[in-house]
Amino acid sequence: MPDRVKEFSVKPILFILFSFLLCLTGTPVIRQIAIKKGWLAFPEKDRWHKKPTALLGGIAIYVSIAIPLFIIADFKTFLPDLFGALSLGALPGPSAAIFLGMTFLFILGLIDDFIHLKPQAKLIGQILVASFAAFLGFRLHWFNSLTIDTMVTIFWIIGITNAFNLIDNMDGLCAGTGLVAALFLALIFMGKDSDAFYTALIIGGALAGFLVYNFNPASIFMGDSGSLVIGFSISILTLFYSEVGGNNQISLIAVPLLLLLVPIFDTSLVTVIRLLSGRKASMGGKDHTSHRLVLVGFSEKKAVLLLYGIAGISGLSALFVSRSDSLTSPVVIFPAIISILLMGVYLAQLRVYPEKEFSILRERSFTPILLELTCKRQLMLVILDFSLIAFSYYLAYRLRFDSSEFNFYFKIFLHSLPIIIVCKLSIFFYMGVYRGIWGYISTSDVFLFIKASIVATIVIIAVVTFFYRFKNFSKGIFIIDWFLTTGSILLTRGSFRLFEDTMKRRTLKGQKVVIYGAGRGGELLLREILNNDLIKLNPIGFVDDDQLKTGKKLQGYPVLGTFADLSALNKTMQFSGVIISFNSQDKNGYEAAGKFCKNHGFFLKKFSIDLQDVDLED
Repeated sequence: MPDRVKEFSVKPILFILFSFLLCLTGTPVIRQIAIKKGWLAFPEKDRWHKKPTALLGGIAIYVSIAIPLFIIADFKTFLPDLFGALSLGALPGPSAAIFLGMTFLFILGLIDDFIHLKPQAKLIGQILVASFAAFLGFRLHWFNSLTIDTMVTIFWIIGITNAFNLIDNMDGLCAGTGLVAALFLALIFMGKDSDAFYTALIIGGALAGFLVYNFNPASIFMGDSGSLVIGFSISILTLFYSEVGGNNQISLIAVPLLLLLVPIFDTSLVTVIRLLSGRKASMGGKDHTSHRLVLVGFSEKKAVLLLYGIAGISGLSALFVSRSDSLTSPVVIFPAIISILLMGVYLAQLRVYPEKEFSILRERSFTPILLELTCKRQLMLVILDFSLIAFSYYLAYRLRFDSSEFNFYFKIFLHSLPIIIVCKLSIFFYMGVYRGIWGYISTSDVFLFIKASIVATIVIIAVVTFFYRFKNFSKGIFIIDWFLTTGSILLTRGSFRLFEDTMKRRTLKGQKVVIYGAGRGGELLLREILNNDLIKLNPIGFVDDDQLKTGKKLQGYPVLGTFADLSALNKTMQFSGVIISFNSQDKNGYEAAGKFCKNHGFFLKKFSIDLQDVDLED
């Protein structure tokens, strides 16, 4: 492929530095003008910010990207075709195409920031720009049919452009996610196409400069004039990957999806849940991934940083896939897909909307997405295990054999895979793996999973021996497969319980209390507080008369000291009461606790479990 960028005797670092300094110095100027003119975003019911904030930061982003792009772009590569015979020539470099397309979208977004265009007007403008990019020759190359691939490409550009617009819902999220994607695109294009490489660096530099002012607490927002520019620019760069970096069909599909996993996931989650909840997908709300993470207990900064981390991990996965063959790529693609799907399952359970808005679905304490998508939740576990079993068996072959050997054994893997799936799912079903309650896992369940996996492996070895006489099979494969299957099943089941427990702990509200007694009674009391929403108490830890327990933890909560330390603890932790968790015939403990609470103005409660006879005669 020809190198379309103009020749410059400068180092790549200067491109990112130039755009970074432009945005770093230009953003404060735009902010001052916006404040002076009263171009501010005021707090609204369906918006996240709580104070008036300057708008039009997109101007600084556009200028910081447009000026360097105009310098490096070679417009001659496609202008003769446009104004000449209109023939399809060589694919132009992304710098020129991005410059023209983002300029149009910047103007469209700027108009929307001032007068709020109707959604259909914005969509028409986006279709025009996406169609222009497809006309120039940018394609996903996902389908053999040129017509289908062109239509999907147009949809991709529009979808990604709007996805970045949607994730502009919390300080620094859109700019930071775009920065991560741009940097990984630069790494992918390095040494393959200098135009795409420099373009990615320029976009990354501008977003880094803007992020200085947009990260929490943000002093300026980008608006549609910024988010549309970012989304379109990144989408064109991902399309260009198929021209310079796609070494197999799997990478052509997986790399763009992995690079933009966060905006795609957020858009999909919000759209599906809004439609199932009887709301319009286009309306605003505090139901995005970032908002749900805050509901779980993360601060705004930590929620955004977590999404940065997910974008970084998926970017690394995309980089790995771009440099791997089709037989190695699934090693990172499958875990990424499973992880993001599980995250969607967890976050979808959070109740965000008021109860009255569930007009389509049954009213529950949590959004009943899982019940509506499957007849039973156990059905989803079967589908999940089906995927885990297949992937574990595949990964066992990848770990057991090197690349040269794997090409031979891959045929054996394909022939034996149906047997592995059928045997394991049948044994799991017969031994009661799918009889458990969703979201719960106990020690007995762990032993059941291990036992079922062992029996399944033994049965598989017997079946393989019967049908194939164990020819060309390796004993090590089944040992590795057992470890992978067992570990993945325990990990996924445990993640359900971990999420539920973490969510309950982070979202606890109520008066702060100290639990007196770090024994079995204290453990039962803590579980009751975590699982009973009516109690409205928030334990900060335990105290216990046994000094040896001080510094240890019970169910994740610290043993802060002994009862004698309560006065000192109150000065730093400001709790409201004490709950006695033990049952004892010795009244000294109760009397001492009662005297302490009375002197300090605390409330005192006692936890107990009683079994009472029921009068059946009435």
